[in-house]
Amino acid sequence: MREKLTDETALVLISGFDTYVREFNELTDLTPAFFKARDWKAMQQNHRKRLRLYKDQVRTTRQLLSEMLLENANSFDFWKTAKSHYSQLISNNRDKELAETFFNSVIRKSYSGLAINEDLMFVHEGYNSCVIYPNDNLYHSYPSDWGLKKIIQKILEDFDFGVPYMNKEEDIEFLIKSVKDVILTRYIPSAESTTQVLKSVFYRNKGAYVIGRIKIGNKWMPFIIPFLNGPKGVFADTMIFDPNLMSGLFSFSRSYFMVKADIPSQLISFLNAVIPNKKIHELYNAIGFNKHGKTEFYRDFLNHLNQSQDQFVLAEGVKGLVMSVCTLPSYNVVFKMIKDYFDPPKTMTRQEVREKYKMVGLHDRVGRMADTHEFEEFHLPLDRIDPTLLEELRSTVNSLLYTTSDELILKHVYIERKMVPLNIYLENCTTEEARQAVEEYGDSILEMAKANIFPGDMMTKNFGVTRQKRVIFYDYDEIEFLTDMNFREKPIPETYEQIYASSPWYDIAQNDVFPQDFKRFMIGRNDVKNHFFDFHTELFNPDNWKEIQSKILSGQGIHAFSYPQKIRFRPGEEI
Repeated sequence: MREKLTDETALVLISGFDTYVREFNELTDLTPAFFKARDWKAMQQNHRKRLRLYKDQVRTTRQLLSEMLLENANSFDFWKTAKSHYSQLISNNRDKELAETFFNSVIRKSYSGLAINEDLMFVHEGYNSCVIYPNDNLYHSYPSDWGLKKIIQKILEDFDFGVPYMNKEEDIEFLIKSVKDVILTRYIPSAESTTQVLKSVFYRNKGAYVIGRIKIGNKWMPFIIPFLNGPKGVFADTMIFDPNLMSGLFSFSRSYFMVKADIPSQLISFLNAVIPNKKIHELYNAIGFNKHGKTEFYRDFLNHLNQSQDQFVLAEGVKGLVMSVCTLPSYNVVFKMIKDYFDPPKTMTRQEVREKYKMVGLHDRVGRMADTHEFEEFHLPLDRIDPTLLEELRSTVNSLLYTTSDELILKHVYIERKMVPLNIYLENCTTEEARQAVEEYGDSILEMAKANIFPGDMMTKNFGVTRQKRVIFYDYDEIEFLTDMNFREKPIPETYEQIYASSPWYDIAQNDVFPQDFKRFMIGRNDVKNHFFDFHTELFNPDNWKEIQSKILSGQGIHAFSYPQKIRFRPGEEI
């Protein structure tokens, strides 16, 4: 009887997973039509629906199992057998790595109090080898003997997007020149030279990205061609060879791509060859399988723990009023926990903070907000915890901790990419670096605004600087939708009482914002303060904020360029 139940459990699990993958692909397949129709609102809504899909399907599957399992829900032996049966069912799957993660997600929600357990979960991959599938359906191949012009022409034919090109011949000339300037000045094509371009298009926001590589001079030269669909038709916007810019397209601060992945691991393998400095979990995140990205991250983290000896310590920067933050110096992430009590002037609840993080997770991060993985029951080796950190955590987030003889368990934690806090960066950088950083700081705020996000607390301690010197926002407890804010001119005092009033003499509603006041707290470094004020005058003008609100409310979607405007073939071309 129990054997039958474990079989049925495995079948419910695989059915739930298959439903998730089918619906994921159905939503992904809608994207080209939205791009073709320039229906950016539908594109965004569809993306948000896909982001919700995984949790919804895990919840549905768990509910089905709870009705079946009853007292078996917390049986170690039962789940161990169910895992074995499930593993056999997925053995021929082309996406078995995703199926393993789905199993982990469901058992964590079904087996109360379950911590990470290798016997019951796929902590490490259940398969030590994978099938090598033919690449015929993965990419187009273009032999070198065609000549450069024919190759470019054929690429544009293969990716017509169902929309007339704005000026195909001009695009061809732009692309030819790019290849000549970057590659053919250094390498000479041979009979072995070839060009491979992924058949799957990477859609995000208003862009469609074609990714490929050229084998020349016994090495692969990767490239990305962003296409845009403007009022005059589709056009190639630029051609990217710079590895830093290519890496930036897959940044942790950008929303996930909508891209067809028939065999996810195969697509990831190609991307890993093209963008080698991105870790596997970052690439899975980027193509929308962020839950498996979370699994891959955890595996990478475990490997790093085994290969390092340093201790977890408090993260650098000003201590937050809402979060306690720690890090492992040798690993490039921070661990953030919501405090048990918030110091004034913070008045929100822990649940409200969690809702803000969910809000960001479902929003277009436009390259300015850090992606976050949320974990429950996260285990750390107790002997690797610095005593000062342990004391701090016990005084600030004690309700989220418990210990065993050898582990510190975090009941709830957010994990984000580590960055240098902007306030610390500004204390230690040159004047020229500081000028660039404050320009980036203002750009970050304005780009979030155009995506309908008002950061709330805009102090520099809430922003970080990446390796590429890009400024990213990472403190979400006070964010609001920009359209919910009321931007006002600050009233001018007219009487003696008003001039010398100890508190505002005018009414202030909860969501009132006075941009003129931003100057009082935004930049403290004197040698760049005036440069910042002059460079970003629009930040302090209520009318500018109202204009952004108006554009958002009228349905004018913005495009978050993930490369510099100066490298566009046609700078300023409308989209």
